[in-house]
Amino acid sequence: MLTEQQRAIVKATIPLLETGGEALTSHFYRTMLTEHPEVRPLFNQAHQASGEQPRALANAVLMYARHIDRLEALGPLVAQIVNKHVSLQVLPEHYPIVGACLLRAIREVLGAETATDAVLDAWGAAYGMLAGLLIGAEEAAYAAGAAAPGGWRSARAFRVARRVVESEEIVSFHLRPEDGGALPAFRPGQYIGLRLVLDGEEVRRNYSLSAAPNSEEYRISVKLHATGRVSRHLHERVREGDRLELFPPAGEFVLNDSDKPLVLIGAGVGVTPLLAMLEAALPGGRPIRFIHCARHAGVQAFRQQVEALAGRHPQLKAFFCYSTPRAGDRADASGRLDAQRLAAWLPAERDLDAYFLGPKSFMAQVKRQLRELGVPQEQCHYEFFGPAQALEA
Repeated sequence: MLTEQQRAIVKATIPLLETGGEALTSHFYRTMLTEHPEVRPLFNQAHQASGEQPRALANAVLMYARHIDRLEALGPLVAQIVNKHVSLQVLPEHYPIVGACLLRAIREVLGAETATDAVLDAWGAAYGMLAGLLIGAEEAAYAAGAAAPGGWRSARAFRVARRVVESEEIVSFHLRPEDGGALPAFRPGQYIGLRLVLDGEEVRRNYSLSAAPNSEEYRISVKLHATGRVSRHLHERVREGDRLELFPPAGEFVLNDSDKPLVLIGAGVGVTPLLAMLEAALPGGRPIRFIHCARHAGVQAFRQQVEALAGRHPQLKAFFCYSTPRAGDRADASGRLDAQRLAAWLPAERDLDAYFLGPKSFMAQVKRQLRELGVPQEQCHYEFFGPAQALEA
């Protein structure tokens, strides 16, 4: 339990975190991942190299310090962390490693004069309180997942039932449990964790579930990244009949129950969780606008599927925008999705639910445009690929 004095000390470090938080977290990750290889599978090394993960942790630590008196004010941040941890199977035994390395980084980066024993004691107590909160929430999620019909805990073996080339960049994998058992339903928009061993090294990644829930199989749709170790392996090596290990579904970016008009806006492979939302929402009869932005038709996936759904469901209207169309490409607009185009494609009634996903700059733009067009901000939902971070317009 944090004492009032310890809370005061933690809050007093906020200015240091505002100016030097990223240096601290970068040092923390270097130390931990070098000295504790057992936790390396829990972290995407590409996010380490790009600086995304240290920035995300620096923001999370700063938010925790700012709201140490009222943790409920952290809002969705805790749920994002818990879901990401569950999808990668973070366990209680990992927390002492993180805590020890974090306190060491505080001392080594800030220096002994600033990071006194009292400061380290305060942050140790603060970390212990946060770790207890997360461990409890994660255990509840693990238990609920295992207790659900068809559910499981930890890794479960699946086989690739079908491998479908969706575009020049995206391949879908239809995955069925090796044990032949049923699958638990997931909430449209969620993702699964995938565990692989590449060249003797374990790696874990998250992939959105790109089709509505059914009791027989999951579908993930993976974009090939030139420097993506896991995406290259899946595209180049994994074939029908191959075995993969999956962790149960997780994620808080999900389709909420509502009868308001629904707008789904995706860029590139960001469309994948929106497809599951679309399929799940159609039987309810609510008006739906589906907007997909891509560079050109060659890299766009799932257009034929969406057009087929629109042909069967009059309440669905689909629009496609190509930023750099090729000769012969059919698009409703070319160039970037701007406010004028978006305004024309939205329902006249702005009391709607909007879900959007894509690169950070795209989501920042869409978030700003929706606000300017009168869509209530509390009804606008988005999620980042990779580490959670604040979206700045």
